Amino acid sequence: MQLTADYHTHTVYSHGKGTVADNAIRAKQLGLKEIGITDHGFSHLAFSMKRKEIPSLVRDCRAAETLTGIKVLVGLENNIRGISGLCDFTEKDFEHFDLFLAGIHVCIKFDRFRDKKLGVRSMLRSKMHMKPSASLVKYTTLAYVNAVKKNPIDVITHLNFRCFADAVEVAKCCRDYGTYLEISAKKSHLSDDELVKVAQTGVRFVVNSDAHEIGRVGDTKRAEEQILRTGIPLSQIDNIEGRTPKFRFAEYKERM
Repeated sequence: MQLTADYHTHTVYSHGKGTVADNAIRAKQLGLKEIGITDHGFSHLAFSMKRKEIPSLVRDCRAAETLTGIKVLVGLENNIRGISGLCDFTEKDFEHFDLFLAGIHVCIKFDRFRDKKLGVRSMLRSKMHMKPSASLVKYTTLAYVNAVKKNPIDVITHLNFRCFADAVEVAKCCRDYGTYLEISAKKSHLSDDELVKVAQTGVRFVVNSDAHEIGRVGDTKRAEEQILRTGIPLSQIDNIEGRTPKFRFAEYKERM
C-alpha cells in the first residue's frame, strides 16, 4: 500500500515536535504528493493553536510548499464541542484554511456543561474498559452526526478514540455528506469487527499518521496492518496508490 498524502500531522503550533517545513520535507522524502498541517483546534485547553497564529501558519505552509514542491494544505483538527455539532471553525476562519478535520478530544472548552460527558466521562470509561450506557452512545453519536451535517468537514479523525458512538451510524452520515473517515495509524480507535462493519456502509476512507514527531510523518504501519487483517478494499481508501481525495471543504468554499 503506497501512501499518496498524509492529511493529519501536528507541528509546534500545537504540541508536535517539528515545524511545518520539517513535516513537509519529510513528506517529500517519502514521495508523498500532499501533506496536511492540522494542529489542534482553538478550543483545546492544553494544546491549541491560537487564532492570532493563523497568518504565521499560512505563511509557513506556503513557504514549505515552495521549498518542497509538494502541496502543503493549511488545516486544523477541529474539536467537536458538543451534541450541537459545534466545531472550532467559524465561517470567518474558512478563507485561511484548505483542510477541515474534526474529532472528539478530552481537554477542550465544550459548548455546554452537559457536553463534558463527551470528554472526561467517556475517557474514564474507556480507560477502565467499562461498557458505556446507551444514553452516552446516543449522545456521542449525535455529536458526530450533527458536526458532519452542520459543517463541511473533510475528515472525521480517530472515530471513537476514548469515546463511544455508534460507528456505523456515523459512517452512514459521513457517506451521505461526503466526509471521509480516518483510519488512524497512531490511535487504536475501531476494533477489526467495527472497521469491517463501517466499511460495509460504503463510506470512503483516508489513512493518516496523526504524526506528532517528524519521523512519524507518513508512517501508516498500524493502519496498514489492520487493513490487511480485515480485508478492507484498498479501492475504498482515497489517499493511496496515487489517488487524492475529493474534499468537501474546498467544494463548499467554491460555492460561498
